[in-house]
Amino acid sequence: MSAISGAAQHYRVRRTPALISVAALATTTLFVPPLATRAAPAAEAVVSADSVTFVDDGATATVTVTVEAADGAVLDAPVTVGWRTGSGTATADADYAATSGTLEFPAGTQSGTERTVRITTRASNSGETAETVPVTLESRDAQVSRQPAVVVRAHGLPYLDPRLSTKKRVADLLKRMTYAEKVGQMTQAERANVTSDPAAITELGLGSVLSGGGSTPAENTPEAWADAIDGFQTQALATRLQIPLIYGVDSVHGHGNLNGATILPHNIGLGATRDPLLVARAERMVASETRATGIPWTFAPCVCVVRDDRWGRTYESFGEHPALASVLGAAAVTGFQGKDLDSSTSVLATAKHFAGDGDTTFGTGEGDYTIDQGITEQSRRHVEQVDLPPYVAALKAGVGSVMPSFSSIDWTDDGLGNPVKMHANRELVTGWLKQKQGFDGFVISDWQGIHQIPPLADDSPTTDQIVTGVNAGIDMFMEPSQFERFHTRLLAAVQDGRVGERRIDDAVSRILAAKFELGLFEEPFADRSNAGDIGSAEHRAIARKAVAESQVLLKNSRRALPLDDDESFYVAGRNADDLGNQAGGWTGTWQGFSGDVTAGTTILEGIEAAADDVTFSEDASAPTDGADVGIVVVGETPYAEGFGDVGGPEWAWDPADGGVPREEKSMSLQPGDAEVVEKVCAEIRTCVVLVVSGRPQVLTDQLRSIDALVASWLPGTEGAGVADVLFGERRFTGKLPVSWPRSADDPVVNVGDKHYDPLFPFGWGLSTGGRTSHHDEQRLALQNEVLDPATGVPPVASRAIATSDVALLEGHETQATRILTRAGS
Repeated sequence: MSAISGAAQHYRVRRTPALISVAALATTTLFVPPLATRAAPAAEAVVSADSVTFVDDGATATVTVTVEAADGAVLDAPVTVGWRTGSGTATADADYAATSGTLEFPAGTQSGTERTVRITTRASNSGETAETVPVTLESRDAQVSRQPAVVVRAHGLPYLDPRLSTKKRVADLLKRMTYAEKVGQMTQAERANVTSDPAAITELGLGSVLSGGGSTPAENTPEAWADAIDGFQTQALATRLQIPLIYGVDSVHGHGNLNGATILPHNIGLGATRDPLLVARAERMVASETRATGIPWTFAPCVCVVRDDRWGRTYESFGEHPALASVLGAAAVTGFQGKDLDSSTSVLATAKHFAGDGDTTFGTGEGDYTIDQGITEQSRRHVEQVDLPPYVAALKAGVGSVMPSFSSIDWTDDGLGNPVKMHANRELVTGWLKQKQGFDGFVISDWQGIHQIPPLADDSPTTDQIVTGVNAGIDMFMEPSQFERFHTRLLAAVQDGRVGERRIDDAVSRILAAKFELGLFEEPFADRSNAGDIGSAEHRAIARKAVAESQVLLKNSRRALPLDDDESFYVAGRNADDLGNQAGGWTGTWQGFSGDVTAGTTILEGIEAAADDVTFSEDASAPTDGADVGIVVVGETPYAEGFGDVGGPEWAWDPADGGVPREEKSMSLQPGDAEVVEKVCAEIRTCVVLVVSGRPQVLTDQLRSIDALVASWLPGTEGAGVADVLFGERRFTGKLPVSWPRSADDPVVNVGDKHYDPLFPFGWGLSTGGRTSHHDEQRLALQNEVLDPATGVPPVASRAIATSDVALLEGHETQATRILTRAGS
């Protein structure tokens, strides 16, 4: 997903009543109570009640009314509240006992005191949809801030019967829905744009709400998340059919929006582990933490195959070869979804960004971006072989949703010049994904993705853009702020015949099926039973292991690693003690930020826990004082897509930035980083350099002076995992998920290239002892033989190591070993 960009971080408050179809609301909404009965002086006491109280048919509803004193302590004067049942969709006397009364709050009553109103409903003899009994509160002594309503739950209908198959439940529910209700299910709004007016969920019958990057409740705690989402869910269940919301969030390397969540290495680090069982276990942990806050859906994993590391989303990819992205992408889906989607530790997964987003051509990016949201200029055969295999694997793993890319595809088969946005690409979304591959989940658009379908317009989404997107095969539309406009225009397009009934029914059926499978009709509200495990020691241990296995030892001259904890250490570099830098983008906010972004352990803190004699100087200005080992931690500062593109625009809109643009992104070490490496490596006999980054950083010029070089990627919150391999608590096992280029001027290098000559090849990774497989023994022996400490790996050896690793990923171990044997002979 692409979250809030630029000034759009400042959410606009929702409300454009003129866009709401009155006829549509009449068929969708049970009851939308007014916010107050009259204006009142600021110092007056306030009376309120829950907006919705649910009750089973034939039972008695208890509506709680609360009084708040003006001074927050006690009432200065008595407050009398009159109440009466009103006229809603339920019929007085037949469905409930019409009644009225008064509530008394004497002077001196404590602020927050509650009184109850009881309303008796009449049991019906047949199944019914939900019905509403509005309750009117009036008082001359206080301001009434909220009017309540009683909702008699839908009951006795086939779609509510969990004993029936999902297919039968969907069919029964679908035939009861109006076009307005169906369009509502296809509409997704952003949290901030419905928080101030949650009744919009009821009015439009919205199918989904999401949180963009950095969009959190005012109090960023698990309980506050669950409370907020339950509040939205209450509004969804106040509709006549009581179709629950599905709430989505970008848990791309942990529940990154939640303060205190366990944050994993980004996908590029997980790609280095080559460990599908670990990836599945890690994402299972993420699913548990996400669902414990009331969220049953994640926009992950990204199964893109990154072919140009200048792309700002490189770290969201498992690697440059489809075999690696396929194996680990499928493992991630399995981890997220588990065996049962209705489990309290499962979330619906989303394979993204379909298709070719890691394969776009540099210079074709959207707007100021250099490569992100650009054009994949490839043949159909290339896309079939490189970009689509991870989706085949994700589909086999049962992924529940797929998200199209912002990018376009321009087939070289018929000549360049006619690119098609993926959000408009019926050939791939409907033809390949749904028809050829048999995908039976639903397709969710990216953030305002259809707004980029030409022709562009100031009032997007236009009817043409909506119609094109729906007919291309998109089922649900992420319209964070323009959800009302989308709903109105799609409904009109259906009524005008521009979108067929079968296409709408297909889309809605897919969405409803996911909600049934998630168990939302039976348990729509947050299951908080696992909230205490969020950020727990057990969860952090899983992440710590993932960090250790993600570390790739690129060079280890004079057996500099593992380190001896009895030695003295001089630690330098801006990424040594910065949790935000090591977590990267999609942490805390969309683009992430430097500093204390959440709770965790920095790499420096991990080193200090492993050794007694540690000196830290971020810029290496402090004297080295004869330290035995220098450890320099350099690399990148946080970014996400677009603003992470090399040569792209510079982000400056997080509060931590203070309006100052971040450094321009580059494939080379920043000058300050290079200076620290050069200083420490010149003054200390043993010099270890860690590169904390979302993609390779070119340091060919510094390679000669470095004794041990480690690709640490973006490890997340558990920096102690880096120390684990540095000090030999765990051995280095990581292998490069992408080729490490020699030059920033020519950084595009991928396994299989005709003239393949990286500094370190795909699949490269030294070890620090321990038992290993016969294949790895041969690989390690070849690596030790061919590595030149000043110039890296020669091309012939690079090709052998990379192609052998691909063969191993594809399940051809004998072939992989044979390739290494020939190269070493």
